[in-house]
Amino acid sequence: MSSENAIHIAIELSVSSWLVAVKTVPGAAKSRLHRFEGGDASGLLKLIAELQTRVSTHPGDVAKVSCCFEAGRDGFWLYRLLTAHGIAAYVLEPTSILVNRRARRAKTDRLDAEGMLRVLAAWLNGDRQICSMVRVPTPDEEDAKRTHREREHLVQERLRIENRIEALLFTQGIRGRPSLRSWERDVATLRTGDGRELPPLLRAELDRLRRRLLLTLELIRELETERARTLDAAATDDPVARKIVSLKQIRGIGENFAAVLVREVFYRRFDNRRQLASYVGITPMPYQSGGVDRDRNISRAGNPRARTAMIQLAWLWLRYQPASGLATWFRERVGTLKGRTRRIAIVAMARKLLIALWRYVETGSIPDGLAFGAGTAAG
Repeated sequence: MSSENAIHIAIELSVSSWLVAVKTVPGAAKSRLHRFEGGDASGLLKLIAELQTRVSTHPGDVAKVSCCFEAGRDGFWLYRLLTAHGIAAYVLEPTSILVNRRARRAKTDRLDAEGMLRVLAAWLNGDRQICSMVRVPTPDEEDAKRTHREREHLVQERLRIENRIEALLFTQGIRGRPSLRSWERDVATLRTGDGRELPPLLRAELDRLRRRLLLTLELIRELETERARTLDAAATDDPVARKIVSLKQIRGIGENFAAVLVREVFYRRFDNRRQLASYVGITPMPYQSGGVDRDRNISRAGNPRARTAMIQLAWLWLRYQPASGLATWFRERVGTLKGRTRRIAIVAMARKLLIALWRYVETGSIPDGLAFGAGTAAG
């Protein structure tokens, strides 16, 4: 049996400490603050149990506890821990919380925690515009994203090393960089802009960068091989893996694009195309005031990794799917125009492409004029 009283808890998380604001409903107007060492989940659970015992009005009654905290570097382990103990947990999207813009405002952990309490109370009372709550992935869904995200970081590391090598050589008047296959021979023949051999310490630094680059390339190949093996093993039983295989059959979509789109976006359920585009953050933001009524830039409020992938895929779509309906739509509206007009149009096309691919993996609806890869049959 549930008690008539409820407990609202907001946790301001940081590395060194957790500030817990507590308010009973109905109860005192002011919240009570408790501070724990950062990561002290057992102390938090003990406090919640004590609060439930104190608030319960009759023996056997259990006060309902609702707890919230902002999404951040702590991830979702605390949400899963609280949920496992029967506590209703909510993860707030920090940038969605409305704040007073009248003037510069004070910023302290206490004010943040009390502000989250007010947001939580409004949300529980039915105000869904007060903020956005994060849809927490399951542990398996979260773990499935590791591969392509790790590959993304490795590719960035590869680019950083390559750029560093080119920058060091450029300071000596040398354009371009030696081939990794014939590194020793190429470096030995390099001469600076004023005709000197490379200084010995510079050659040593370049050699260390070469070894780092080779290791990074090896890790990327290892990761891609492991991903392909895992996908082949799961393609028959895992519906998410089948979506990746379906996208890979389309000309112009490789394994990495397919993995990013499915693991970041298409693993979730969307009720309509507006929800889908909003999640990725490529919906135009309307601006209407008086006689002015127009669309501004896209919201950029969704998944940045998926949004970047869709913009890149839209450009590739024009090259690999020139006869498709979307490519024809783009050419009819843009023609030979360059610059900003073309960039705006590609975002609109990316939104249409996202919706078309979503329908394809969910219902099998083939986009107009779609070309499949060699040896792949439609359907």
